[in-house]
Amino acid sequence: MTPVQALIAKELRSYFVSPVVYVVGSVFLLIVGLLAYLYVVFAGAQAIQLMQMQGSAQINLNDLVFRNLFSSIRFILLIILPILTMRLFAEERKLRTFEFLLTSPIGINEIVAGKFMSVFLVFLGLLGLTGFLPLVLALFSDFDWYPVLTGYLGLILLGALFLSVGVLASALTENQIVAAFVSFGLLLVLWLLAGVGSLLGDTAIGQAISYLSFMEHYDHLVRGLVDTKDLVYFVSGLALMLFLSHRVVDSTRWK
Repeated sequence: MTPVQALIAKELRSYFVSPVVYVVGSVFLLIVGLLAYLYVVFAGAQAIQLMQMQGSAQINLNDLVFRNLFSSIRFILLIILPILTMRLFAEERKLRTFEFLLTSPIGINEIVAGKFMSVFLVFLGLLGLTGFLPLVLALFSDFDWYPVLTGYLGLILLGALFLSVGVLASALTENQIVAAFVSFGLLLVLWLLAGVGSLLGDTAIGQAISYLSFMEHYDHLVRGLVDTKDLVYFVSGLALMLFLSHRVVDSTRWK
């Protein structure tokens, strides 16, 4: 077992002996399930209205259910993912095990990667459970699977970006609550940049600021548009956050 795999296994054990992951996971799945139910009911009501008016009903589940659901999930992730990441480094500092971790025969790159991958695997597990929703709907109605798959790709990339921000926030403090609020604040700023860019209009500065927000990039994937610039945004944002986390952790050696 490599050092990264050993650290991931340790972190996963810590997650699943704690009630946090069960509470967060239950709340996440409950809200997603409730939203999916409401959107399906709305789509059914639209179909009934069309039947009464036109004698036939042709509804688009991709527009009425999945696009709305994916758009809603990003705001849920904005709240719950900082809770999942808040303990990663902050708990090590609080328990005074951070120094032992730094002096262990594991490089800082491996420490940051192991911490990130552990929470990313937890997130993928929660996201995988939501996959039952399109599978169940496929039994009762036809829809285009391509936008659904690109929507899940968007969720994976968005979640990875959010988690990397959370890793950085946790590396900055030993207080888990502070780490969660710092992570939430940074993600909120990234969200609000889309509004600032819109206010500046179709100018070079406005386009640059809008590009820094995850909103437009994620919306493209939800609509089934896979563009290289959107993939580059998420990958580069993830790399930047993990690099900054590495620098923060490395700086503690000289304190």
